[in-house]
Amino acid sequence: MKKVINQVITEHYALYNGDSCEVMQGLPDESMGYSIFSPPFEDLYTYSDSPRDLGNCRSTEEFYKQFGYIVAELFRITKPGRLVSIHCMDLPTTKASDGFIGLRDFPGILRELFQDYGFYYHSKITIWKDPVVAMQRTKAIGLLHKQLKKDSAMSRQGIADYIVTMRKPGENKEPITHTNESFPVSKWQEYASPVWMNIRQSNTLNRTSAREERDEKHICPLQLDVIERCIELWTNQGDTVFTPFLGIGSEAYQSIKMHRKAVGIELKESYFEQAVKNCERAANAEEQLEFLFEGDEE
Repeated sequence: MKKVINQVITEHYALYNGDSCEVMQGLPDESMGYSIFSPPFEDLYTYSDSPRDLGNCRSTEEFYKQFGYIVAELFRITKPGRLVSIHCMDLPTTKASDGFIGLRDFPGILRELFQDYGFYYHSKITIWKDPVVAMQRTKAIGLLHKQLKKDSAMSRQGIADYIVTMRKPGENKEPITHTNESFPVSKWQEYASPVWMNIRQSNTLNRTSAREERDEKHICPLQLDVIERCIELWTNQGDTVFTPFLGIGSEAYQSIKMHRKAVGIELKESYFEQAVKNCERAANAEEQLEFLFEGDEE
């Protein structure tokens, strides 16, 4: 495996500390049944001081050029007919950085980037976010009531999260099957909705222990509810789920809990170490559950 700083490999997961652009080159062709991840949102959040960190690119052009290397590798390692889901949002622009106050269509840019590398556009899920919470956290001028009273031409709606899902061309040789019992019509109607209204925003892995004094902004793990739904909908038990941006291990953790195998890559050492702890916890819980079922069979 190329340029691996550290690694932890078990029967449930394989986690690598290194640069995704380099480490992914050592993964086998068409080996991943599904990928789900939250990439750096251009330079909106700072995750580390490493020049290899996508969040530290000097320009948006450099960001998408570097991200393109990861998309190319995702296409290579994904099984034909299988999916890649990207958690993203529209990005607010500022006068200081962009010359104007508005939004940049980050989900649309990502979709086009993936299409450039051969993926098909599969679906898009809108995840409702509370605009009051966003206003209190960001003080965005477009959400302030005083701005509405002053000049509502600058007022806007809150920014939702999205899950943009892309599909690799080809026949899916391992159909993802469900039953009426495991996936009743009522659940399917909820998952088929273009807007997921009931995602618990606070249902995330604990990120406090992974932070360092040099972290300029917080890490923002993807909600476990979202990961659980996507894995349930788009994978079989035993499939391998991949994330090139492991972070503290949210996607890998949930995959292990749902009897899938997880592969993840993380550049920052403190995040990697926390991800290992989280995955160990999930694997231990799964093994205990298997032991209980074996006892019932006896």
